[in-house]
Amino acid sequence: MAAKRKTKTSKPKETMGPSKWRLQHGGFGEAIREADPETGTPVLHRRAVDTLGMMLANGTITQQMHDSGEIFRGLFRRAALDGMARSPLIRLPGKAADALSERNIDARHKVAEALNALGGHDSAAGSCAWHVVGLEMSVREWAMRQGWDGRPVAPPQAQGMLVATLSVLAGHFGLVSRTRVA
Repeated sequence: MAAKRKTKTSKPKETMGPSKWRLQHGGFGEAIREADPETGTPVLHRRAVDTLGMMLANGTITQQMHDSGEIFRGLFRRAALDGMARSPLIRLPGKAADALSERNIDARHKVAEALNALGGHDSAAGSCAWHVVGLEMSVREWAMRQGWDGRPVAPPQAQGMLVATLSVLAGHFGLVSRTRVA
């Protein structure tokens, strides 16, 4: 005689979440449950938290430092240095696909000026601005990649380098007044 199987009762689990790979590259804000505007079905929205936003929320950096990082990031994207391939929506015959516009060239000049203010692209601050602010790499990942004399930079030191970089950028972009110490 066969016994009747008991059905398992389990809590309804969250549908789709960030993958393990994505979770190791930075945190997420709390999931917000909303209705999809087209279908009306409930969906979960997770917002990825960026490094500058987290540092601003923690009080590690000031609003001016955060704004200077956003300005640099915007210039970096406008200069087409982020490595993302773009395709023109309107194709004109006889035009090269990867020609830079005046806007791109102007943004590249401004990024170069900012990197010069940081000590050049080979300096610690220039490398930090390029990778962490421009390419949006995590501070920990940049610290492990960047090293001097064959040793990686410790994450607390790397965060300090980022704070110093943002401070110099805030002065460069004119968001804070420059004061000279006598």
